[in-house]
Amino acid sequence: MSYRKARRYENLERRIFKGVGKFDIPQIQPVSYKGRYEWIGFNYASSCKTGSLGKGIHFFLDDYQFKRLWTDIDRYIPLFQRFGYVMSPDFSTYTDYPVAMQIYNHYRKHWIGAYLQDEGIQIIPTISWGEVKSFEWCFDGEPSGGTVAISSVGCMNSAHRKALFIRGWQEMMRCLEPELIIWHGEVPEECQGNILKIETFQKKFNMKMR
Repeated sequence: MSYRKARRYENLERRIFKGVGKFDIPQIQPVSYKGRYEWIGFNYASSCKTGSLGKGIHFFLDDYQFKRLWTDIDRYIPLFQRFGYVMSPDFSTYTDYPVAMQIYNHYRKHWIGAYLQDEGIQIIPTISWGEVKSFEWCFDGEPSGGTVAISSVGCMNSAHRKALFIRGWQEMMRCLEPELIIWHGEVPEECQGNILKIETFQKKFNMKMR
């Protein structure tokens, strides 16, 4: 594979960010969340024809539903510009993934978030972490003092996973001191702060169908 093609595949011909931390993670700038928004998954965004400025896009989905952002990001900029806020894509950093893959997914999340911010889109960073060792890099590139988003879905199904989630929460609060946390999923009583719990479009739809 030629150098030119390799650069195109990894988006380096579009933008090279200076980056922060040991792995040169692109920096996402802080954003304040104002107003009330309905959150819809990226997989529903293209079919949202009206009222999109009163909605935001989240990526609390399986990775296959949004991995195309990495290979064709410019195609989706006009779509994202119709919405009030867009969360950074939640590429998985599962604890059983190789560490190299976790870091790569963290980098991709931040490259896309920083790139879209440069296009004038209001980006709310999605924060995630793995084992304690991931704290060495998983908060690199995240903004301090702004609004962040997290999901606890799938993180409470064992005592170990819950303890690790709460440990990561504590580290996030210490490192980032967010002004607001948009929360997807159940909120453990151990997690305190300025939390806005959201119901996604999918959950509201499922409740209406019962």
